[in-house]
Amino acid sequence: MRRIATDMPNADIQYYLRRQEEGLSNMQSQITSGSRIRELRDDPLAASHAVRYESYLARLERFEKNALYASDHYNAAFNYMNEANSVLQRIRELAVTGANGTYSGDDLKLMGVEINELLKELTALSNKVGPDTRQIFAGDKVFTEPFRVVEGTVSGGGENMVVRVEYRGAGASRKTEISDQAYLNLDIGGGEVFWAEKMQIFSSVDATDYRVNAPGAFFIDGVEINVSAGDTLPAIVAKINDSPAPVKAYVDPETRGLVLEGTNAHLIRAEDSAEEPEPRAAVLRDLGIIRGNMENNAPNWNTSARVAGGSMFDMVIRLRDAMFRGDQEFIGSQGIAGMDLALGNLGSRIAEIGSRQERAEMAWVRLNQEIPDLASGLARESSVNMADAATDLKMMQFAHQASLQTAARILPQTLLDFLR
Repeated sequence: MRRIATDMPNADIQYYLRRQEEGLSNMQSQITSGSRIRELRDDPLAASHAVRYESYLARLERFEKNALYASDHYNAAFNYMNEANSVLQRIRELAVTGANGTYSGDDLKLMGVEINELLKELTALSNKVGPDTRQIFAGDKVFTEPFRVVEGTVSGGGENMVVRVEYRGAGASRKTEISDQAYLNLDIGGGEVFWAEKMQIFSSVDATDYRVNAPGAFFIDGVEINVSAGDTLPAIVAKINDSPAPVKAYVDPETRGLVLEGTNAHLIRAEDSAEEPEPRAAVLRDLGIIRGNMENNAPNWNTSARVAGGSMFDMVIRLRDAMFRGDQEFIGSQGIAGMDLALGNLGSRIAEIGSRQERAEMAWVRLNQEIPDLASGLARESSVNMADAATDLKMMQFAHQASLQTAARILPQTLLDFLR
């Protein structure tokens, strides 16, 4: 049974006034923060939905940034590749001009000088840096200049001529996620863009009786290929051909050695797996393809192996040297053919990077449509309706003022009232 005392009205009124003040405080906090959920107990179901919305919204915003970065990256690569295509077209025009037989040897030398300058422009384009200060055509080695130019003296051309261009970049394995479990290959390596011929590596090691002595792995163009103890050369060839690496393998019928051939024009990268933490099979070294792993990302082919298939720069250097020699037959046959190979590969790479850019832009547009819809759902679950909140706040303030006025009238008199 509740005990009735003279202090009971005062206690009750203070209790309900405190509750009204708490409600006012909560409503003011909701209006200030814009969220009607301050604690899970405010609305457990809406709070759980809001957490899922916020998590997915954060992922979509990350995907949007990735797609935008990829689009900008592709755009920079696309522009430089188009410039390289224009330079190659000019070199081919010079090759056609020099092959028609109407120009003297001195004229051909002047064309060779121009080709040498155009070659320098090609190497400058291949070493371009993107807006993020990273090398565009270096693959994963984004802070390494991908192409090293070696200058020297060329017969008939004088000094300060480009005699060799070496690729020091890596393969392109960086990816960016633009949707759940959907990735874009971010980079394109210089060993793909600035190549001309399909590479071939012929080993001179007779591997008829070869057996893998320990389990291990090797890498072809960044693709890991595992081997088991006892694997023979035909088994290794089959594993290479079954892998996604853009290389086909076969056994040379004359030397009985391994032959690797690119399925498209690119620099083949071959490497045995590391020997740590335990000794593993050195398959490519044993088969005479490489003499060690890649040093500074430069190919380290076995000195006894025969390597064929040159880069775009090799084609231009051969053409320029033929100009200096006045070899019109070479210019009209192998010179023009080399330019056609380089232009064909570059054209396919431009189409590839353009397709990636289009996909990135489409993903960005789609994400820009999904994000507002998701934000609307989040607002529906957790945001405050300002019109309703303002009305409720005004009503609560009015009720609180009325409660205070009523309490002043009905509370019993205190000692201070008798001292007046």
